[in-house]
Amino acid sequence: MYLTIQAIVLRVTDYNDRDALLTVLTRNHGKLTVKARGLRRKNSPLVAPCQLLAYGEFTLFEYKGQYTINEAHALELFQGLRRDLGKLSLSTYFAQAAEVLSQEDLPNPELLSLVLNCLYALDKLGKPELLVKSVFELRSASIAGYTPDLFGCHICGSQECALFDISGGALLCDKCKGTAEGIRLPVTPAILEAMRYITYCDARKLFSFSLGEDALQQLSSVTEAYLTTQLERGFSTLDFYKSLFV
Repeated sequence: MYLTIQAIVLRVTDYNDRDALLTVLTRNHGKLTVKARGLRRKNSPLVAPCQLLAYGEFTLFEYKGQYTINEAHALELFQGLRRDLGKLSLSTYFAQAAEVLSQEDLPNPELLSLVLNCLYALDKLGKPELLVKSVFELRSASIAGYTPDLFGCHICGSQECALFDISGGALLCDKCKGTAEGIRLPVTPAILEAMRYITYCDARKLFSFSLGEDALQQLSSVTEAYLTTQLERGFSTLDFYKSLFV
């Protein structure tokens, strides 16, 4: 049986001297593992559409639940990302996180759109890396079911909140901060407004906001801590990205 999909390549793993296994994220079939025969051969026609972060159209042959690429065409290679180590490493972090957040054969069009939009924002729109990083982290957490409660203090309802509970995904005011446990990070009004925007805005307007450099650094720290805490894991690609700025 043949299946035609559009997908982004999240991971490429050597299978043998000639072949490779791809982990791809599709709109209608979720995450799939597919074999790319001959990908490691010199001058293979699959090299471009099957490279990491490539978005393409793939015709797959399915046999006993296993998929093999019969034909592939690149739709977008995000070439600008490949010429900038910082942007490339940040993009591979998005890919690694998306692989963790997605499931086999479970449609996740929102996550696929988010990954593509973040890569486009980095490559074509020239958005600040930390802004795109924050958008990806908080929005992907929400898509995965970890939507934070950002409407007010989750204990008393006060709108004057200065702390974000990373474990609980909720806000705290100064009066209630001593009654809760867990990791709490300070949030300014500007950062809180950005978090609300990222979480609740229309997906088509995700990057229609701006923050100063210091505020972006703080926002990035909060969203990173939130995603990694909710998933209870770190990411080697994120560690590498951060090592570039030490």
